[in-house]
Amino acid sequence: MKKRRIRISTAHIILLSFLTAILIGALLLSLPISSADGKPTSFLDALFTATTSTCVTGLVVTPTVSSWSIFGQIVILMLIQIGGLGVITIMAGLMILLHKKMGIGDRLLLQDAFNLNSLSGLVRFVKRVVTGTLIIEGIGALFYMTVFVPDFGAKGIWISVFTSVSAFCNAGIDIIAENSLCDYALNPVINIVTCALIIVGGIGYIVWWDVLRCLKRSRKRKVRFFRDLTLHSKIAITTTLILILAGAAAIFAFEYNNPQTMGNYTLFQKIEASLFQSVTTRTAGFATLPQENLTNASAIVCLLLMFIGGSPVGTAGGIKTVTFAVMIMAMIASVRNKEDVEAFGRRLTKQTVSKAAAVTCMSFIIVFTSTILLSAVTDANALDVIYETVSATATVGLSRNLTASLGSIGKLIIIITMYFGRVGPISLAVAFKRGKDNQNIVRNPVEEISVG
Repeated sequence: MKKRRIRISTAHIILLSFLTAILIGALLLSLPISSADGKPTSFLDALFTATTSTCVTGLVVTPTVSSWSIFGQIVILMLIQIGGLGVITIMAGLMILLHKKMGIGDRLLLQDAFNLNSLSGLVRFVKRVVTGTLIIEGIGALFYMTVFVPDFGAKGIWISVFTSVSAFCNAGIDIIAENSLCDYALNPVINIVTCALIIVGGIGYIVWWDVLRCLKRSRKRKVRFFRDLTLHSKIAITTTLILILAGAAAIFAFEYNNPQTMGNYTLFQKIEASLFQSVTTRTAGFATLPQENLTNASAIVCLLLMFIGGSPVGTAGGIKTVTFAVMIMAMIASVRNKEDVEAFGRRLTKQTVSKAAAVTCMSFIIVFTSTILLSAVTDANALDVIYETVSATATVGLSRNLTASLGSIGKLIIIITMYFGRVGPISLAVAFKRGKDNQNIVRNPVEEISVG
């Protein structure tokens, strides 16, 4: 009798790679050497911290600055970097560094990990991603040092490196204070550098290279920069700008007279704080305003921004800006009774629209399910619970002071939610899909139904 060969799909490998990194990180963080007081950390808290680091979320059950030793902080930083780039990317980078040839299986893994449509140029793509990431994080750390070294001395160097990596990877974990960046809410350097790192990391690697390509072409010949961009970049950049500015305007209006947030700030400081809040909700998780003190209107705006998140093929989470834009354009096309979904003079494929709908629905299901489960095990108000679950699903990390008060079951719910939110709804759908797709030529008959 022949043994049945078990085939593991690329989606399964991606899921397992993140799970492996989380478990190894949890074991390391549970060791006495990882804690600030030299005592073993409970495995559940270690698992929560490893998950929030690898999934670049930022929700923490204990303050990072006071709970972990230098060794523990190094472990957390490594998990953030692995989570930001992706385990598969790290492995591919090591293979390239060791001059090992990448087979078709490795290339397929990378294609799935980055959600790319082609296998061509993958090795070069990985090299540029890793190199570009390290350069940008290094530049960010240097700018941070101008503030943190004068404030913390030599320790400011480590704080700068940690914060830069965390900001670029959209993790939102810091080792500055227990109130995140609230002490630096009005510091222009911290605000500008952090926002820049969040946006650059979250805009997506594809947009990086496309922008650089268009800049080079515009120098050599008279070409309109925006017109020369790919459709993906146009949608990602436009949607990002609209969401940041619209979000900042809404927060500015709703928090203008709120004395618990920025009611006592000057006009410029209110604009600065509003812009930072709008940017950080794009799955970054740093806070310069106490989230629990936001008005209900601002909190709801932040929920939408968190759910959308950053752009594809980057370090951010959420359903992604391009997904959100595709759903809006599909709605407009439907209202206008147009068969094709169009953007910037181009037609989108039905597969793209279907995938956007699948990602949105799966993310909503994750949020809805985790909200019900968390509501059942905690007596917190509904807004705080939804804020927590959306933050976990979209890997944001902002909380209205609920995370630290969660019980064991509540922590497990958020751990699972963060993991599902990071690996992606589409990867989950593929991983748990049984059997092969029906490739028969025979198709079922069509029948009209009423919708809406």
